[in-house]
Amino acid sequence: MPLQNRVSPDGTIFAGPARGLLFGNRGGRIHDPATRTLLARRWASKQWICCRLAFKDRRRTVMGSGYTELFFLDEVTALAAGHRPCFECRRADATAFAGFWATAQGLGRPPRAGEIDRVLHHERLEGRSKRRHMRDVAGLPDGAMVMQDAGPLAVRGDALLPWSSAGYGAPLPRPTAGTATVLTPPAILAVLASGYQPLWHPSAG
Repeated sequence: MPLQNRVSPDGTIFAGPARGLLFGNRGGRIHDPATRTLLARRWASKQWICCRLAFKDRRRTVMGSGYTELFFLDEVTALAAGHRPCFECRRADATAFAGFWATAQGLGRPPRAGEIDRVLHHERLEGRSKRRHMRDVAGLPDGAMVMQDAGPLAVRGDALLPWSSAGYGAPLPRPTAGTATVLTPPAILAVLASGYQPLWHPSAG
């Protein structure tokens, strides 16, 4: 049976067969190693990261005695759930992300990881639930993720791509006006708008 360690754009951790392009964690262990099932909590600290699947030939027992490994379809999914690039295994991406963060926020230097984590922890959560944000749909950058009744959709150009754990569906026309319920935290929207290029699943075209 698949383990409950796949992450949807709204931050839900679910069981599914598709592993995706990236993995990460939420700052520690949130599972019982004996049963390899999740505990009641859904994060261990504010350090929510997304990582490469392979790095320096390291090997791990998934949902073993260490931190809880979580898997994402792609980086667009991870960013929507409130994760950021890892500064160890994805240093180039994390450095670029911090640089665009500084540009978007008008900072004199790129923020440290802990500074990013504090902002994102506030923006991604409302109590124990996913915080959602209302934004003008026409002004959303590529890589933003919105939520509609049918489920999550990713913004790419003039299209909205329906999300699933196995990949993106056929594109839908992107509205030119109106508001959208956005899953991606505002600070990450600003990073995307400033020029950060996230990793997309090949099904996005």
